[in-house]
Amino acid sequence: METRRNHTAAESSPMNTPAPQHSVDISFAVPFVHRLRFTEDVFGADAETLLELLEPSGEKPPRVQFWLDEDVARAQPELVDRLEEFGRSAGSRILPAGKVQIVPGGETVKNDIHLLERMLKVFNAYDLDRRSYVVVIGGGAVLDAVGFAAAIAHRGIRLIRLPTTTLSQDDSGVGVKNAVNLFQKKNWVGTFAVPWAVINDAALLATLPDRDFVSGFAEAVKVFLLKDREKFDQLCHSAVEIRQRNMQAALPVIRASAELHLQHITRGGDPFEMLEARPLDFGHWSAHKLEVMTNFELRHGEAVGIGVAIDTLYSALVLGLPMADAHRTVKCLEQLGLPLNHPILDQTELLFRGLEEFRQHLGGRLTVTMLHQVGQPVDVHEIDQPRMREAISLLRKLSGRSTAPAGTEIPCNSRNE
Repeated sequence: METRRNHTAAESSPMNTPAPQHSVDISFAVPFVHRLRFTEDVFGADAETLLELLEPSGEKPPRVQFWLDEDVARAQPELVDRLEEFGRSAGSRILPAGKVQIVPGGETVKNDIHLLERMLKVFNAYDLDRRSYVVVIGGGAVLDAVGFAAAIAHRGIRLIRLPTTTLSQDDSGVGVKNAVNLFQKKNWVGTFAVPWAVINDAALLATLPDRDFVSGFAEAVKVFLLKDREKFDQLCHSAVEIRQRNMQAALPVIRASAELHLQHITRGGDPFEMLEARPLDFGHWSAHKLEVMTNFELRHGEAVGIGVAIDTLYSALVLGLPMADAHRTVKCLEQLGLPLNHPILDQTELLFRGLEEFRQHLGGRLTVTMLHQVGQPVDVHEIDQPRMREAISLLRKLSGRSTAPAGTEIPCNSRNE
């Protein structure tokens, strides 16, 4: 007797046949060019430097829109006229897209999300496209905010940064990050986007207030501590001259710091911070929190100065950095004119929340860069909070001890003092 099995429609359907397992993983690299220029007067004698960066869009001249930091416009009232004259004198080489747009300076531009919407509306109103140029002139916060808008419009409008502060010229302006603040957290909304070009123009620093001029050098101290002992020695030796705004001493430091930052970004293997560590954020876990805790009374550079001092002292207490180097770092920062003793440092429990925010910002486990030696960074994944409190206490004892009025030199070029 024949036995016959009845197959249901579901059993015979090809949809029930298990699909073969198949995976495709392809590593690829996207070619970028990071263009960095140094000029003396970019809207005057050196105007050709900017013009050469503005490539035609097919057979048409590129649309170019200028965005200007309000603080810079107030300090240099002739700058708007110079920008408009630049557009006129360029003739058929560019097509200016409307008037110069002015936005609030400092953290104000990053704390109001509605300003971001305004930027996007202006881009749209003048039909900017992916071969247009947004040229932004301002401090680091304005570069961050306008850069973020340019990065998300059409998935990327070409951005040219003209930093107007020492901090943005020697550090953030040459980076590939941009963002605005949200939820009372620094840079919570942002992207990684390589700028089309960065122009560090000396003339744009001329009207920078003294407080902002000196605070930018905290980032130079940071990168030299991480990367180059010789440059750190040279910076310490010229700290008083820099505080006095001797540009022959200051400009080489700005340039060296910018180039070291650029080398790290382009050759360090992790330009978009996909790995655990953020070496260039040495001292920043506390700096970002200090800015928020003081309602941004502390400038970013001032907060970085405090953060670098704290982490250098911690490195000496825990990781073997010679204490003489830590003391010397504190002295160098003070000679530059940076305040290192702030009452907010009493709120250590609140400050330590910055460690978790720092971890969240990157993801994964906590990774903080410290120092074994000057020029020899090391990543740590745990912070000994009692020793960190000790480092903060030590900074408060040291700060002020070696402060000198501008023009009074206290040697800081001896490694063994």
